[in-house]
Amino acid sequence: MDFSLELPAGPLAEAIVSAVRDSETTSVFNHSVRSFYFAQLLAEREGCLEDAAYDRDLLFAATVLHDLGTGNLAKGEARFEVEGADLAAALLQEHGIPAADIDRVWEAIALHTSPGIAERRGLLSYLTREGVGMDFGRNAELASAWQEEIHAAYPRLDMVRSLVDAIVERAARSDAAAPRYSIGGELLRERQTDGVTRMELAAASSPWESNHSAG
Repeated sequence: MDFSLELPAGPLAEAIVSAVRDSETTSVFNHSVRSFYFAQLLAEREGCLEDAAYDRDLLFAATVLHDLGTGNLAKGEARFEVEGADLAAALLQEHGIPAADIDRVWEAIALHTSPGIAERRGLLSYLTREGVGMDFGRNAELASAWQEEIHAAYPRLDMVRSLVDAIVERAARSDAAAPRYSIGGELLRERQTDGVTRMELAAASSPWESNHSAG
């Protein structure tokens, strides 16, 4: 694969970037785009690019929109993953994407924090979860050849703290947004009891945070 930082083009791709850039913090927007790049690199490494289930445009939609539920379009009336999936589905529907493809993107976003489930719900859900995970440092070595270029274009900007802040703020809005054992619910309770979350503590030792803490 001739990897590049060029993003998909066209009205839908532009609408996706606009929705995320306008509603999320810059650090979360950058995280979402990096997740797309990392998911592509993983797909290439695992030989998925010729798989009939691989669709770069849908992968772009799922990864770049995966945290839409942490932005100012979300009301905090449900888990941020579900609100984000609903918002993404509405955007895709506006652009005439087939219902079956919208459902795949919805599922990938809704399940991206669900280990052991997303990996079994098809290639799109798998790549979305793994691309997001790589931006937290999981399997970071797979992106070593390109990570400097990716981080230079889309710097981290204290991403984990910014993302946790956004998730916790929305989780605090309603009980439905913070059910027990959900990511939002647990992050909210950890912040309330300890002042810091395990996600933030773990991120401090990830290869990305240690190498790009100033970016």
